[in-house]
Amino acid sequence: MGLPRIPEDGALVLRWIWLHRNYLIIFITPLLILPLPLVLPTPEARCGFAIILMALYWCTECMPLAITALLPVVLFPMMGIMESAKVCVQYLKDTNMLFIGGLLVAIAVEHWNLHKRIALSVLLIVGVRPALLMLGFMIVTAFLSMWISNTATTAMMLPIAQAVLEQLSATEADSDEKELREGQDNQAFELTEVNIKHPLDNVSGDKPNNNPDLEARLNTLSELRRKEREAKYLRLFKGMSLSVCYSASIGGTATLTGTTPNLILKGQMDEIFPENHDVINFASWFGFAFPNMVLMLVFSWLWLQFMYLGFNFKKSFGCGSKNEGDKDAYRVMKNEYKKLGSMSFAEGSVLVIFVILVILWFTREPGFMPGWATVLFNQNGQYVTDGTVAIFMSTLFFVIPSRIDFLYSIKSHDEQDEEAEGAEQEGGAKQEKKKKLKGTPTLLNWKVVHDRMPWNIVLLLGGGFALASGSEVSGLSVWLGQSLAPLQSIPPFAISLILCLLVGTFTECSSNTATTTLFLPILASMATTIGLHPLYVMLPCTISASLAFMLPVATPPNAIAFSYGNLKVLDMAKAGFILNIIGILCINLGINTWGAAMFNLGTFPAWANATNSTSTP
Repeated sequence: MGLPRIPEDGALVLRWIWLHRNYLIIFITPLLILPLPLVLPTPEARCGFAIILMALYWCTECMPLAITALLPVVLFPMMGIMESAKVCVQYLKDTNMLFIGGLLVAIAVEHWNLHKRIALSVLLIVGVRPALLMLGFMIVTAFLSMWISNTATTAMMLPIAQAVLEQLSATEADSDEKELREGQDNQAFELTEVNIKHPLDNVSGDKPNNNPDLEARLNTLSELRRKEREAKYLRLFKGMSLSVCYSASIGGTATLTGTTPNLILKGQMDEIFPENHDVINFASWFGFAFPNMVLMLVFSWLWLQFMYLGFNFKKSFGCGSKNEGDKDAYRVMKNEYKKLGSMSFAEGSVLVIFVILVILWFTREPGFMPGWATVLFNQNGQYVTDGTVAIFMSTLFFVIPSRIDFLYSIKSHDEQDEEAEGAEQEGGAKQEKKKKLKGTPTLLNWKVVHDRMPWNIVLLLGGGFALASGSEVSGLSVWLGQSLAPLQSIPPFAISLILCLLVGTFTECSSNTATTTLFLPILASMATTIGLHPLYVMLPCTISASLAFMLPVATPPNAIAFSYGNLKVLDMAKAGFILNIIGILCINLGINTWGAAMFNLGTFPAWANATNSTSTP
């Protein structure tokens, strides 16, 4: 077998290169950057080679992200940077356990449709007026994204929004048709009066209301209204689609388990600054990020309201009584809620476990007082963490039955068998059947978890921790920090703002996981070198990595909203550009106000100084 034949035609050659670009990137990229470790045979240069290679692979996605994340297992031992055992242990740390436990809870919520019940309950309270409907969808989407994946939340909320808007549009169309018909009847009545007075005008025998000019005017008016209505609801659906996908990304920033970059920050802090006294935990993250999320959500709603609905408060907020369209759209949501039926034992159990988990997370180490973990377990060290709580509570999903009737299931199954026999036989003697005993399934089983768990994210987290560890051991982080020392002359707020803009731009064309994995070790080194609190730059940049609003390919929620076919790239770019600016300004406002007070960002912490000194080779 010979090599594959490359077409001679120029256009076909370019197409062949494009179709095989992943292979070209995989094999050519290492050769292009190979001179770095050859010319500079130092541990820093060898580690830099690995990081640059992984960064290019991640940005181009020539290989699956999770496979690229495994490269440190091969490169670091072969380049003499770290031993294989020390690299591999980075791939399943406490942060990974927190991620797995949080996802198990999210899978249980999705599996029993609890998220849909919560969403419809809130929407029924909010109502269907355009501005309030948009705000309601944004609040529900943001809340659900705090606990379950942004992708699942968007995929569930968009069909509901589409159904409600379609009902509003259909009702308005019927109302317009009825209005035109009434107008036609009124004019026909007037024509009838004229024909009574002048009977000779109608000698042809035509019906009095058969007026060609009137029909033409009514058809023209009907077509004009139809176009106006379609344009109105197209704008409304664009605004609603963008509000859902944007609020999914914004809501994920509010909790530590809401999106992957948050967990990467937690893991990187524990890896680079092991003596940080658990400065980032569920409660402390929520204390800073939740008010910031609310602020971003309000400004995002106002911007989308301005872009797609305008500021006609009477129409948008519904001053006055409800019309038929509102009632019909409300009925759509009410029917969807009725389809769910009453809350089952399984849904109630999942809700109780979820609430208990959140309470335990908040009270484990609240910060302003000793938490239950400190009093009971952590007096001599960090024995119990958020990951411990997450795994303990998520284990209950595999222990608790999904039905309360499991205690008398023998009787119920026998009755079902007898009913089946009675339906099959027509008056003859009933044949005896062997009794069947069916087991009661638990709230979750491994098949469901295996199908829905994004295992690739676990490897991505591990790859990031391995990169951070390799940078520390090789001395690359110290070298990078010293190279960035001139930034010390720039005011801290300007540094934070510039870095947030850089990360926000970078994350538009790269995954937020890869962005935070690459930037956070560099930011930590820079902060320790210039004497700045590491969280002052790491925390805002982590949240900025989730602000990918401009492109459909930036995040899965954006892609789902774009797939409905009503949005153009320009629509998303125009709305997303301003939202990126709004988000970055909100984050920097938070880090310089309540964030500075919460984390004492005005002083350089002793744990960061100790880490910096111990990591110097």
